[in-house]
Amino acid sequence: MVIGAQLYTVRDFAKDLDGFSETLKKVADIGYKTVQVSGTCEYEALWLKEELQKSGLSCVLTHIPPAALIENTEKVCADHDVFSCKNIGLGAMPGGGKVTDEIYEKFVSDFMPVAKKIDELGFKFFYHNHAFEFSKSSDGKLFIDKITEAFPAELLNFTLDTFWVHFAGADVCEWIEKLSGRVECVHLKDMAATFNNRNRMAPIGYGNMNFEKIISKSELAGSKYLLVEQDDCYEEDPFACLKKSYDYLRALGLE
Repeated sequence: MVIGAQLYTVRDFAKDLDGFSETLKKVADIGYKTVQVSGTCEYEALWLKEELQKSGLSCVLTHIPPAALIENTEKVCADHDVFSCKNIGLGAMPGGGKVTDEIYEKFVSDFMPVAKKIDELGFKFFYHNHAFEFSKSSDGKLFIDKITEAFPAELLNFTLDTFWVHFAGADVCEWIEKLSGRVECVHLKDMAATFNNRNRMAPIGYGNMNFEKIISKSELAGSKYLLVEQDDCYEEDPFACLKKSYDYLRALGLE
């Protein structure tokens, strides 16, 4: 398995192309060889290809806006072909951070054709979870279960986010096992406790989640890329947080 950096962590430094270019260099200087492109400014596919090459990085996953996926699926795939990325991701189910039966049904209706077209063109479609997918629909099923049942494995993979699974009160390792073969990419994100009884995100190894077990289960489930993400670094430098996570994972023998 390969360590990667989810660029959403350093999104505030990639708001324009100059900043994006410098961000890629800084991430590479930490030691990362792969990235997920998410939360950055807009870019042309050829520009990204050249910038990745300059920094010695490869892009293994993206997050693409829902409208672009629905309206311009073929162009999205063509762009990914330019910068040699086979994995195309959706960051969340459209719905403003919540899900209802109606929102879920529209998601399936809108993205089933997208998933089929992405597969037809030789790419893979990935869905990134938050906590709300672990709420229950009117029929008593978890929405995450409904998604896995509606979309066959060959059409939908999951970018399982360890923090949000844990935040939802679910067992991370159990879900990695449950989605075995569909979790080629995993978001590693730690959770730490605070004195005011509020959980917060932390660099990997600086919280309380059992990442040695999570990593072991991910390997058994066929994961290829372990992408470090920290949505909020609070008052700490996000690049310093990425380095802490990188150093911890390297100490476990990952590269």
